[in-house]
Amino acid sequence: MSNAMRTAIFAAIVAAVAPGAYAQTRATPDATTAVTNHIIQSDEVRASKMIGSTVYDLQNRDIGKVKDLVLNKDGVVDVVVLDVGSFLGMGGKLVAVPIRDIKTDNNRLTLDRTKEQLQQMAEYQIENRNTGAGSSTSPTTGGHLGR
Repeated sequence: MSNAMRTAIFAAIVAAVAPGAYAQTRATPDATTAVTNHIIQSDEVRASKMIGSTVYDLQNRDIGKVKDLVLNKDGVVDVVVLDVGSFLGMGGKLVAVPIRDIKTDNNRLTLDRTKEQLQQMAEYQIENRNTGAGSSTSPTTGGHLGR
């Protein structure tokens, strides 16, 4: 067998095996799972800007402040926790509204509810003493959010 023929066979074997070997040893995710937008969009709000923000009703009245955002096990915001009725941090209570109910209007958060409606809602317990939920930095079952 000639040198040229051995080289051609070797090249064919390497070409056939290389994609499989590459797929098995690749440590980074595919580009299709990566973030495609590299700048915040006009319909997006940063959590750091949302927490502490005042929420207004449709008549432009202050109805509460965003206390926290609660994520579900998939890493998606489930509810927005609002502090309603407090004055200087006292006398209020926490209530939870679905994230889909909060709207943005000229860089302000609005909610189609009155302060009275929010005050009549059941109080939201931001921590569960029985399970430890809300007091840890990771899900109670371990692992990572969004997986």
